[in-house]
Amino acid sequence: MFSSYSQDNKQEFKPYTIETTYKKLKKYYPDVSPIEPIVSDKIKAETNVVYKTINGSQLKVDIYSPNTDETQTYPAVLLIHGGGWLTGSKENQQVMAQHLALKNYVAITVSYRLGLEAPYPAAVLDLKDAILWIRKNAKTYNIEPNNIAVLGTSAGAQLATLIGVAPKNDTFGDTSEISKSVKAIINIDGIVSFIHPEASAEGKMASIWLNGTKSENFKNWKEASPLEYVNASTPPTLFINSSQERFHAGRDDMILLLDKYKIYSETHTLEDSPHSFWLLHPWFETTLNHTVNFLNEIMLSN
Repeated sequence: MFSSYSQDNKQEFKPYTIETTYKKLKKYYPDVSPIEPIVSDKIKAETNVVYKTINGSQLKVDIYSPNTDETQTYPAVLLIHGGGWLTGSKENQQVMAQHLALKNYVAITVSYRLGLEAPYPAAVLDLKDAILWIRKNAKTYNIEPNNIAVLGTSAGAQLATLIGVAPKNDTFGDTSEISKSVKAIINIDGIVSFIHPEASAEGKMASIWLNGTKSENFKNWKEASPLEYVNASTPPTLFINSSQERFHAGRDDMILLLDKYKIYSETHTLEDSPHSFWLLHPWFETTLNHTVNFLNEIMLSN
């Protein structure tokens, strides 16, 4: 079983942080610089709030809000970090969350069980519970409960897209009467299918998370593929991609389906950009601008 396999290989996977990304990519892109947290009295933050406890693990969120009139409500964005389903942390999304708070969104970065702790579908269940937690606590954090978007990067983008396209699905044990649906999906360089021909590059990390290789556990590989669930109820979707085509797997077919159902989407591919571009200048600014413009179009349209 891959659960024991993942433990045997736990030391193989290096930390995935802004700093490690910068050190890795500056050799190829000497003009880049890492993004850094901002300090502003226009933002208020509440960090390490437990949203779920399971099997001894406390899963936490950080909430970044506009520091303005406490009677005003705002749309919310749940930000999901990447790291190949096995590494990474919510702190990788802090800078984006802070900037979204400056743009009048309540931005919530989230931790979830990684594949070395608990394989699929644990992360999916955790993130759905995070949306549930946001709705239940909307009043506390001045959130508009029916105005929630989900944003993910890399593996987090695959997860964001999956929970966005399958908000109510028996596969993932959705029993709550409170909706886990979202109003918009932002996919930043994440695949939308594990079984699409374009996804042939997915290997060890996906196999550990999905509890087997594609040939060993095809059921999980298909089940975890957002492309399988796209329908007329899928939310508007923004794709921001690097120039690395392996991270586009299934994207164009998903866009065709969105067009078929007359669902709004945008696609921006950043020329000559590496994967993890969103953690570095000069690409962060472009990513932020595309994100805010899309959110304003979808979340503020009513």
